[in-house]
Amino acid sequence: MIVAKQTLLTKEDVETRTDLPAWFKKEFQTFENTVTDKTFPCYFGRTGHLRGELRYAYIEQKDWSNAASALKDFLALFENPKHKRHGLFLFVEPFEVQQSLEAYRQQFWDILQYLHQVDDVEWPEEAPKDPDHYLWDFRYAGQPVFAFGNTPAYKQRKTRDLGNAMVIGFQPRLIFQGLEGTEKGGIMSREKVRERVEAWDNLPKHPDISHFGDPTHNEWKQFFIGDDSEPIKGKCPFQHKAL
Repeated sequence: MIVAKQTLLTKEDVETRTDLPAWFKKEFQTFENTVTDKTFPCYFGRTGHLRGELRYAYIEQKDWSNAASALKDFLALFENPKHKRHGLFLFVEPFEVQQSLEAYRQQFWDILQYLHQVDDVEWPEEAPKDPDHYLWDFRYAGQPVFAFGNTPAYKQRKTRDLGNAMVIGFQPRLIFQGLEGTEKGGIMSREKVRERVEAWDNLPKHPDISHFGDPTHNEWKQFFIGDDSEPIKGKCPFQHKAL
């Protein structure tokens, strides 16, 4: 039975529901074919999809409201400890013509700004609101969330091309507990994935990639990296409501 306005989807939902847009089903199939390839470097994404641990949602170009409801429902899953390794992938309806990387980058930040504007939960007083602070993190429904963009405009960093649609990944900060950049387990697992990514992309790790809490690092730059090995310059497009 289809639940009305159910925007947070499982793999089974996407495969069986008949009310989902054709473009979304097509892009989901491309995504699935990519991440389940045995050579795909992101082990966590591959195993998460195969085990049914990931969640999915979509938005259309003229209506982004699904993003807010799906992300809110997704974060509510973490009230149950068994969901601690889940990730959410939000599919954005493709443009009629493929855009430049900068156009996708702008839309990525516009979507995060939209989510921030409709979020009715205040950020904690101690949470930095300026993205240039090294401890800044995006928050939604009270939770710190890591977001990362994947688009067809990536030509060199092929691991970031998951089909014709921009696909935004969301990972609550709490799923990284025990895998922090300063913890042995976190260092080892991240380095293993990064080595595989470098081999797949045939490019070195992007210079803006680091771990949360690194005082020489800006977290926002990691959200949407360049298709090269040049550091991102300029100010973060995100603007907190209180500033």
